[in-house]
Amino acid sequence: MLKLINAGLGRTGTTSLKVALERLGYGPCYHMFDIVGSEERLGQWEKIVCDGRLPDWKAVFDGYTSAVDGPSAIYYRQLMEAFPEAKMILTVRDAERWYRSTYDTLFQFALKSEENPPPAGSRQARTYRVTNTMTWSGLFDGRFSDKEHAIEVFHRHNQEVIRSVGADNLLVYDVKQGWEPLCAYLGVDVPSEEFPHANDSASMRNFLRQGFGVAGPAAAGR
Repeated sequence: MLKLINAGLGRTGTTSLKVALERLGYGPCYHMFDIVGSEERLGQWEKIVCDGRLPDWKAVFDGYTSAVDGPSAIYYRQLMEAFPEAKMILTVRDAERWYRSTYDTLFQFALKSEENPPPAGSRQARTYRVTNTMTWSGLFDGRFSDKEHAIEVFHRHNQEVIRSVGADNLLVYDVKQGWEPLCAYLGVDVPSEEFPHANDSASMRNFLRQGFGVAGPAAAGR
């Protein structure tokens, strides 16, 4: 049963938040990596995103306590309805840095898949179909390469989350703020160790290269 949902888009520190939440007792935490690494979960999201099937959300997130990144950001309204008691977080970051980080990592996977279509039915092809339908052609209207448009969508998404959720059940959070605001919001003690910093742009490019053969341009970010 989900107790916490993050509506922040990918490349806003979602992997760092995942690690932090699991440290604070909100694990396992559902992440886009959980879909990419599982035939069953990838198949579930193909039906939801590409075929438009209405899922049993409790079954989709069975065994998970929190959800960040990927689908949770796009489907946050549906998840709020399915899990009305869940706390909400919106991870944010500087828009320019968010765009550069996303362009140099995740968007390179999309570009490669468009330029050199992977074999039909392959994991890369299926993953691209889901992410393209949900994000690149969906949220960003096929115009992510237009920086001004993409940043406008980024800001609009964040504002819609703030309006939809309401201040009484939402933490607007930059992971650079560390443990204190997150722990205060969740009502838990601050750990003694440093806040995790996971999945920067170099790590993401390495993941894409190993998993899908995608190598994007160098950039700093998360």
